[in-house]
Amino acid sequence: MVKSLLTVSKLEKLDVDYDETGDVLYISFGPPIAASDSRVLDNDVVVRFKGERIVGITVPSFRKRLKQA
Repeated sequence: MVKSLLTVSKLEKLDVDYDETGDVLYISFGPPIAASDSRVLDNDVVVRFKGERIVGITVPSFRKRLKQA
């Protein structure tokens, strides 16, 4: 359980990249940077952090998820 509310700071840029071969959607908040930590959610979505700041989200099986929505 997350004990504190994590926020995405002011967005300079939202970068979205889709890997069609791997069916993975990558979302970066601001310029893409290396994460220092990550958490896998119950639905296998990965939230990437740099300190306490959310720097990105990785969505595996993106096309499959769209079809189920």
